[in-house]
Parts: sequence; structure tokens; C-alpha cells
Amino acid sequence: MTDPDNFLDPEPEPEAEIEPVPEPLLSKATLFRNLPYIAALALAIFGVAYSSFSGQSINGYWEFLAVATGVVCVVTGWPNAPDRETRLKLIGTQVAHWVTILVAMNLVVLQGVQQVLPIQATGLVLMLLLGTGTVLAGIHLFSLRIAFLGVAMALAIPAMTWFKQASLILLLAGVAIAGVAIAFWPWGKKATA
Repeated sequence: MTDPDNFLDPEPEPEAEIEPVPEPLLSKATLFRNLPYIAALALAIFGVAYSSFSGQSINGYWEFLAVATGVVCVVTGWPNAPDRETRLKLIGTQVAHWVTILVAMNLVVLQGVQQVLPIQATGLVLMLLLGTGTVLAGIHLFSLRIAFLGVAMALAIPAMTWFKQASLILLLAGVAIAGVAIAFWPWGKKATA
């Protein structure tokens, strides 16, 4: 007689579940993935600093930065667009969004507005428009990175104006702290008589 248990398939053993390994905060992959956002923020801060300190308006630079930020937004939203129709809608909405921001930027640099707005403030206003556009694009795309980029651009404006106003005070405070540190630094053993 045959054993009926031999005909039954044994239950397969459960496979070991593979847990994802968390990526280190400062890894090459993390840096590479966040590089477009870091570059956009650095370029925006550079633009404000250059226009504030040089006293020259760099309108083409801001237009380039708005277009580049729009491209970053499309690339960020692309994986969430599974089919052709959704991708075309993504491109269309982002183009309309960033054209609107570009029109607003060009209104700021019109001759009549420039008579009222100093050139040093023009860079700040253009960065404010770029930051606002970036926050709105991040909200529309449900992208925390894009929204954070816009918030960082917007927060850089008061930080830069504060730093520009407080730079002398900060320099003097740094010199004073260095002087106190030098005065109280133990330079060696005192000679005993």
C-alpha cells in the first residue's frame, strides 16, 4: 500500500522577507537624486546675490532658471505619469504654469516698473516669483522636494537681506569671539619661580 501523504505536495516553506536597507543620508545616490534641486537652489541664491551686489539686472538668467526649474518639475512628475495622455497633460500644465511665471517676471523688469523698483530689489522680487511658482508646482505635482525647493527659495530672500544688513555686526561679533578665545586660550604651562 502506498502512503497517502506521499501524494500530497508539501507546503512550501515561507521565503525569507528581504528588508530594504536604508540609504545613508550623505551617500552618492542620495546626492545624485537631489542634485537638480540643490543646483536650482544654488543658482537662485547666486542670482540674487549677483544682482544685489553688482547692481545689474540679469533678466535672461532668471528666465533660464525658470525654464530649468520647469524641466526639473516635468522630470520629477514623469514617473507618476504612466501613459501618453497623462504625460502630455503633465507637460501641458507645466508649460502653462511656467509661461505664466515667465510673464510675471517680465512684467517686473518692464521700464515703468524699474523706475519704481530699484535694481537691487529686482533680483529679490524675481526670486520671490520663482519660489512661489516652484511651491505651486510642487503642490500640483504632490512633490515634497519641489515644494521644499520653493520654500527654501522664498526663505532665502529674508535670510539674504538680513545677512546683508547684519554682515558688519556678524563680522565684528566673530572678531570679538576670536579675540576672547585667543585671550583665554591656555598657551602652555606657566613658568614657576
